[in-house]
Amino acid sequence: MIITQTPLRVGLVGGGTDLPDFYREHGGRVLNAAIDKYVYVVVKQRFDDEIYVNYSAKEIVSRVEDLEHELVREALHMTGIRGGLEITTLADIPSAGSGLGSSSAVTVGLLHALFAYRGRQVTAEELAERACTIEIDRCRKPIGKQDQYAAAFGGICDLHFGPGDRVVVDQLDLTPTVRRQVQDELLLFFTGTTRQANSILGEQKANIADRLAQLFQLRDLAGDAAAGLREGDVDALGVAVNKSWAAKRDLASGVTNSQIDEAVEAAIGAGATGAKVTGAGGGGFLLVVCPLENQRAVRQRLAHMRELPIKIEPFGSRVILNVHRDIWS
Repeated sequence: MIITQTPLRVGLVGGGTDLPDFYREHGGRVLNAAIDKYVYVVVKQRFDDEIYVNYSAKEIVSRVEDLEHELVREALHMTGIRGGLEITTLADIPSAGSGLGSSSAVTVGLLHALFAYRGRQVTAEELAERACTIEIDRCRKPIGKQDQYAAAFGGICDLHFGPGDRVVVDQLDLTPTVRRQVQDELLLFFTGTTRQANSILGEQKANIADRLAQLFQLRDLAGDAAAGLREGDVDALGVAVNKSWAAKRDLASGVTNSQIDEAVEAAIGAGATGAKVTGAGGGGFLLVVCPLENQRAVRQRLAHMRELPIKIEPFGSRVILNVHRDIWS
């Protein structure tokens, strides 16, 4: 039996510039942070040759090709496993439409578990790139690359994409004091709704040529925030998040709505330095950057939303159980 634990993430600044249609030509940059909320994947050998997959539905098939769960199907194809196993996925939060990168965390954690099942160790870089291949190339999802790298590497990542297909991962090596201050200032609130990101991202992808000014700004703000944190200026993060939300909400029509706008305004009015919806937008979780002295007021203003306490997760996807036992012996 193999069990992997893979972190979710909050996108801090630069989301949208990790779309291949933008970064291949112009170069993209994203600052994000893995959090201590996880996707778990369990892979277990079976006595028979069937494939059992348990998620929000249950599938039992004889052939990989017959699986409806496209991420599992493509991961099995990629790892060369044809049957005789059971796969179960579990998550700490709603697994779809949260804006916390859960789909990519499933893909990374699943690949990690399947490679471990075959006795092969893989690097974080290979996990991330293979997950991108499955989601973007094989499943044709209109998504970017930041989620896969956050899930594979963990920590606070300054990610550079392109030009071309180059990806550079720079994990911020902050002092314990700065890291703790960043962690203390991050608040996460559930808007009460989830959404399918594909429609928003599809529109965003179609709008790239007309939104270059906003995307350039988002890319530069990610650099500003990363530089500020390296210098110990935690206030730079809230400022960049606040400015980035103004640019991000113009990328597609579904990024925001009146409920989200009111929540962002309430948080800023109560003393937060920045607030935005994580992920593509339209629902999911609201990320708030706020100094400790103003957090009580922010929580009071957002009392209608359920808070999800978070900490920064320094590690990416990990195998937390690896027990090899041949059931035929």
